[in-house]
Amino acid sequence: MRRTSFGKALLRTVVSLIVLALTVVAGYAAYVMIAFHRLGDQPLAVEGAVPETVLETDRSYTVLSFNIGFGAYEPDYGFFMDGGTESRAWSRTRLNDNLARIAVFLEEQRADAVLLQEVDFDSTRTYRVDERVYFTSALKNFAYTYAQNYDSPYLFYPITKPHGASHSGLLTFSSFPIASAERVELPIETGFTKFLDLDRCYAKNRIPLDNGKDLVLYNFHLSAYTSDGTIATEQLKRLLLDMKNEYEKGCFAIAGGDFNKDLLGNSSDYFGKPEKTYLWAQPIPEGLFDGTHVTLVAPFDADAPVPSCRNADGPYHKGQFVLTIDGFLVTDNVTAEAARVIDTGFAYSDHNPVEMTFRLKS
Repeated sequence: MRRTSFGKALLRTVVSLIVLALTVVAGYAAYVMIAFHRLGDQPLAVEGAVPETVLETDRSYTVLSFNIGFGAYEPDYGFFMDGGTESRAWSRTRLNDNLARIAVFLEEQRADAVLLQEVDFDSTRTYRVDERVYFTSALKNFAYTYAQNYDSPYLFYPITKPHGASHSGLLTFSSFPIASAERVELPIETGFTKFLDLDRCYAKNRIPLDNGKDLVLYNFHLSAYTSDGTIATEQLKRLLLDMKNEYEKGCFAIAGGDFNKDLLGNSSDYFGKPEKTYLWAQPIPEGLFDGTHVTLVAPFDADAPVPSCRNADGPYHKGQFVLTIDGFLVTDNVTAEAARVIDTGFAYSDHNPVEMTFRLKS
């Protein structure tokens, strides 16, 4: 009789624990779905200095784009969503040191415009550090805007060190006055993967010229963690349409950022073939630029090719999958004089910075 009672009590306990676990999982799933939202189109505040210089035609300028990997991707870092083990920066101290190094690097480049992606504030993965302060302090003579493209609820994974809640975005600097700026929402997938992707958008910054026209400077970061990689193509189409419209109004347009596409179309021919297929490493479909008055500028030197991104499945090492996914877009009235990947050896991020020298046609 005692054994029967004990067995029943044990069974009740087990069932209760299972019910409790299912309730917690269901409650968390409901929290994630209820908390999910999109920020939408919105004007952006123009902050920082008010530069006195005026953008001119028929002069050479430089623009630099850099996905800083939220400041965490030092050479020994591997991210859990790429096959690595880490979900946060190694430590607050190492994060701050790496951000300081990036800030010094950017200051030394002396670019006329700087486009940064994955710049965090108030995020679990970066110990609530406001990373924007490092760069606004280093580029103190620049005007800047910030477009948030990540506002996620608490991700309770990995269990031992959850990725947590994240706030991140696109930080754009200009050594010329920015008259106005806006955040433009991009389409994202509608299935479960929308909970793993960012709230994709691009930052659109309008810079007046001395001839009464505008340079429209775009900063973007297209989707990576999706079901088949095609949503990034749809996002690119939206950006191209915007650039085309600006061109047809007589404006100049330049976009820079992380395409999450193989910009060379055949990066593996130069950097080695990967062991498996990566959905975010697809080439841009042929014909996508037809009729847009926009040209892709992929930073590449055939004599000394340098990749712009590594797959962060672990510490950086020889043989790791690398390719070029960072670059620029220009309208027909902009001449791209040169473009290059700046070889940092992935010292600060899973990306190398890319730079373009350009000229606005008179």
